[in-house]
Amino acid sequence: MTSPLEVEGGGPSVVADDEKDPKKGSGAAQLVGRSPGRLMWIRYKRDRAGVISAYVVGFFFLLGLLSPLISKLYGKNPYTVYADERPELFDSAGVPVQPNGGISGEFWFGLEPGNGYDVFTKLIYGIRTSLMISVAVTITVVLTGILLGVAAGYLGGKADFFISRVIDFLLAFPSQLFFIASMPVVVSLFVSPRDETPTYVRVVALIAVQWFLGWMSLARILRGTSLSLREREFIEAARVSGASPWRIIRKEILPNVVTPLLVQSTYLLPNFVTIEAGLSFLGVGIVEPTPDWGQMFAKASTELVLQNDITYMFFPGISMIIFVVAFNLLGDSVRDAFDPKTAR
Repeated sequence: MTSPLEVEGGGPSVVADDEKDPKKGSGAAQLVGRSPGRLMWIRYKRDRAGVISAYVVGFFFLLGLLSPLISKLYGKNPYTVYADERPELFDSAGVPVQPNGGISGEFWFGLEPGNGYDVFTKLIYGIRTSLMISVAVTITVVLTGILLGVAAGYLGGKADFFISRVIDFLLAFPSQLFFIASMPVVVSLFVSPRDETPTYVRVVALIAVQWFLGWMSLARILRGTSLSLREREFIEAARVSGASPWRIIRKEILPNVVTPLLVQSTYLLPNFVTIEAGLSFLGVGIVEPTPDWGQMFAKASTELVLQNDITYMFFPGISMIIFVVAFNLLGDSVRDAFDPKTAR
């Protein structure tokens, strides 16, 4: 019996014809093809680092989604001030009495110096906050990049000129300084400086500020891809057949920009996670009592924590390093799976 011969490079698989149809002669052969998506999936599964990274990223997302349930099973929440409720656990300076930040069977990751929040629940709720904001920013950035980048690349002319000049103008902004300076301004548009700012306003402001200066690189990549695609024969054929520009973009251009879009998205999200944490670290992002990774870094850098509980920095620091590295490795694996000619 003839075994199937498969060609990964997109070529057809040759299967003995008498296995498929005994009525036909054994000398004939039937061609069985593989879709590009299936070939990409096969290449991706062979990358052990990519598969492990996907599991790690999925684990972080699962922790964020299930943080209320985990907190309920654990029996604690990130908002209880144990320094007030159980003062016997802290010394006069607000530092946990037990070594290593009070790590024990009751408090798995210890207690935060000062207010005495439970570190474990604060960490998993911080994952939830950071990922929620970063995913929202990534979605808005991707949608804006698709809309403006593909439109500029395919339509050309005045549309391309105008969008390209807007991209060039916004790329000239010093993004980090803009984030820091603009956050208080955006927040003040919703809430008076004399009033306490609700958490949802800070979340909306973080999303808006990061989106404003986050979509240009993706739009420029998609513009270049669309420029090369619009000269291809299948686009010309669709244009000659009378298809509208919107139909050509939707049916012909968009399916062919999935590869750069997916690859860039896997790099954007961890970048926005670090930006959001940086803004919270500097005090212009999420503030207490809402848990957040950047806020935990800010707390860990205070003199009280550095001198008395160095282990407090370990948990948010290691968590962010693992997440960002895993997501970047996942992006590399997705890129290699889509384009096997690239060498890492």
